[in-house]
Amino acid sequence: MSERTSITANRAAQAPAWPDHITVEPRILYFGTPVVLLSTENEDESFNLAPMSSAWALGQVVVLGLGASGQTGHNLASRPEMVINLPSPHQWAAVERLAPLSGRDPLPDHKKDAFRFERDKFDAAGLHPEPSHVVRPPRVAECPLQLEARAVRVQPDTANDFLVVEARVLKVHADSSIVIPGTQHIDPTAWSPLVYNFRHYFGLGPELGHTFRSETPSASHGTA
Repeated sequence: MSERTSITANRAAQAPAWPDHITVEPRILYFGTPVVLLSTENEDESFNLAPMSSAWALGQVVVLGLGASGQTGHNLASRPEMVINLPSPHQWAAVERLAPLSGRDPLPDHKKDAFRFERDKFDAAGLHPEPSHVVRPPRVAECPLQLEARAVRVQPDTANDFLVVEARVLKVHADSSIVIPGTQHIDPTAWSPLVYNFRHYFGLGPELGHTFRSETPSASHGTA
């Protein structure tokens, strides 16, 4: 073996094992986001409850992605109050009971084959409403984390297929078991959101570490 060949072989042996990327065209990009149960008010002052999986938070604002033809988007366009309820992983079956239901009557054409209208979604999912403090739609009693909020901007996405909602959080309710005693902090070792990953439900795995900005560092973990 020549010296040049030997050097090339050594470099190849020492190179990191990069992923073997291929080009794909997935129809959806649900690459791991928390599930939300969104309660809103209908025109007749009843309430709708809808599962959704496109939500992210920045400060006290939560950005939501909704179907443009659904009842939730219809409600928020004229009645901006809502509750953003976050279920735990063990509640995935209740979320899935809501999945084929619609609060829109009549159903949009694209939903007629796979969905059915349901007026009382709380009952259909086996969940219970409880009064909110500052908004009209109720909270989901079973959800450990509940955010009372108001939509401040509702607009179509760039393709005009969805609605993008910017919601200002007004009040946060948390199960006492997931709050660090004596603080205002959610305990990330006690709370796990239900995560929707390419149309499958997951919880979080074990903690790996924490960022240097964390106000709730775990004594047993350091940053990687």
